[in-house]
Amino acid sequence: MATPHPADLPNYEQAGELKFGQVGIANLRIRTLDVAQLAAEMRERVERAPKLFARAAVILDFGGLMQLPDDATAKALVAALEGAGVHAVALAYGTPENDALAERLGLPVLAKFRSQYERAGETPAPEPRAAERPAASPPAREVAAPPAPAPAPAPVAEAEPGLVHALPVRSGQQVFAAHRDLTVLAPIGAGAEVVADGSIHVYGALRGRALAGASGFTGARIFCREFHAELVAIAGQYKVLDDVPKALHGKAVQIWLDNNDILQIQPLA
Repeated sequence: MATPHPADLPNYEQAGELKFGQVGIANLRIRTLDVAQLAAEMRERVERAPKLFARAAVILDFGGLMQLPDDATAKALVAALEGAGVHAVALAYGTPENDALAERLGLPVLAKFRSQYERAGETPAPEPRAAERPAASPPAREVAAPPAPAPAPAPVAEAEPGLVHALPVRSGQQVFAAHRDLTVLAPIGAGAEVVADGSIHVYGALRGRALAGASGFTGARIFCREFHAELVAIAGQYKVLDDVPKALHGKAVQIWLDNNDILQIQPLA
């Protein structure tokens, strides 16, 4: 049997990576500038979860491409996404050329949504070569003066306590815990949203959306007593209810990231 040519093999790589930011708005990071494939992927997401994605606002992030699209291609992408059921409302920030493209498209530039990717890709500064290091000071010929007494240690700032929300979160409402965990003591209704930079604990039914680690903290977790969530996300990695095994629907679960990028959902012991 002849070996198929690589060009004839099906391509299972997604052209766009979809993540969710602090306000629940989707960030579409373009990996492959294939307008038709990007529109088809988004159309599939809308068909699988229409309550979540239909008419949703999307930020376009071209930072994963070697070069920006030309004006015609960018406009075609915006139109194709509109046809697939979502609205491109802004570009993620980037180079001055990216800002100029946004202006020509009539879209704003938002800075918040690139921080997760850039933190993940940071590398420490290289060690200077020996020739670049400052020369060592020659040994002192005189006895050095005794060191000054060490200053008193600064008081340690107390960690900000988590936010506790005791009332039900109803459809259309959002509760946001900045720089801390969020605990909700009541149900979260369909169409409602809870967001935290830390972890989220829900002591009732979770039917809306829960986004933990919203600023990129991959160690955040979500705990709930009764899982029916439309969407859960940690540090931008998300799953919709159709992606979750039915055996977990209605159960007490915990949700976390494995290897910083694989969302796991398991029943609580």
